[in-house]
Amino acid sequence: MNTDKSTEALAFGIRRRVFEHSIRNNGGYLSQACSAAEQLAWLYNEQLRLGAPTLPPVPLPFAGVPAPGNHAYRTGAGYHGPAEPSLDRLFIAPAHYALVAYAALIEVGRLAPEALDQFNQDGSSVEMIGAEHSPGMEVHNGTLGIGLSTGAGLAWGRRRKGETGAVWVFMSDGEVQEGQTWEAVQSCVHHGIDNLYAIMDVNAQQCDGAMSAVMDVGDLKAKFVSFGAVAVEIDGHDLAAMRVAAQTPHPGRPLIILARTCPYQGMPSLKSRFPRLHYVRFKSEDERESMRRAIAAELGLNAEPASSQPGRQETSPATTAAKGD
Repeated sequence: MNTDKSTEALAFGIRRRVFEHSIRNNGGYLSQACSAAEQLAWLYNEQLRLGAPTLPPVPLPFAGVPAPGNHAYRTGAGYHGPAEPSLDRLFIAPAHYALVAYAALIEVGRLAPEALDQFNQDGSSVEMIGAEHSPGMEVHNGTLGIGLSTGAGLAWGRRRKGETGAVWVFMSDGEVQEGQTWEAVQSCVHHGIDNLYAIMDVNAQQCDGAMSAVMDVGDLKAKFVSFGAVAVEIDGHDLAAMRVAAQTPHPGRPLIILARTCPYQGMPSLKSRFPRLHYVRFKSEDERESMRRAIAAELGLNAEPASSQPGRQETSPATTAAKGD
C-alpha cells in the first residue's frame, strides 16, 4: 500500500507518534521507534503488496480467546488486508515493538490515530505487548525466537498451494539468542523455501542492556550464511540500501536482511540512558519535562507541552515477552 507520503516522512511520523505517546503516558518503547522506523515505513509504504484493511480503523474491543461458539473472535491480520494468494503476509515477531507497529499502521492509513487511546487499557485489543488479536498481528510471537519459524511454516504452505505472495518477518536481533531461529533457517534450506524474507532490527539492545554484555551473538551474517541462508548486511536507516537488499537473488534459500541501527536515531538525548534503553520511563515530572523538551527539539517539533495524563503510567513491561530489541 503506497501512500502519498514519502517513506522518509512516514519514518519521521512513526518516531513522532511514539515519542508523543510516551511523553503523555510517562513511558514507552522509544528506542525501538528510533531503530525500526525506517524498516517499518519501507515495508508498509514500498515493499509489501497488501490489500485494503478488512477491520475498522478504530479497533473493536478484545472479543475473547478462540473457543467453540465465539464467533466474534478475530486476529489483527485484517489490518494488513485479506489473505489472498497473490498478496504478501507480514509477521511482527517482536511483540514489544507493538507501539511502533501501531504507529506505522496509523501513518499509512490502516489504523485510526484514536486507536492509541486504547493502548494497554483493560478490554482493549491494542495490547502493550502485541498479541494475535492486536492490530497488525496474526499470531503471538513474543520475542522468543519463534517468529522466523512461523513465517517459514506459512511460506512452505503457500508454496505448496501455489500462492505467489511472499512472506515477510520483521525481527529483532535478540531472537538469534534462541535456537529455534537457527532451526527455522535450516528447515528453509532443506525444503528450498525461498518465498521467505526477513528484515532484522540489529540495534544491539535487549531488555537487560546491551546484547554484548548479556549474550554476545558474534558475526550474524557469517552465522546465517553458515546455516544456509542468503544474508545481506545494511545500514538500517538507509532506505536505498533496503531497496537494493530486497532484490538480492536467493534461489532455494530464505533472504535475511540484517539492518544495523542506532537505538537513539533521531533522539540523541536517549543516549544518556545507555545501555538501559529497552523501555524508557521517567522517574519524575522534572525528568519527563526535560526529556520532552530535548527530544522535541531534536525532532524539530513545537516545544510547547502536549496534553498529558500525569496520573497515568504504563504497566511495567513483561520481561519474559521481551528478550531482545
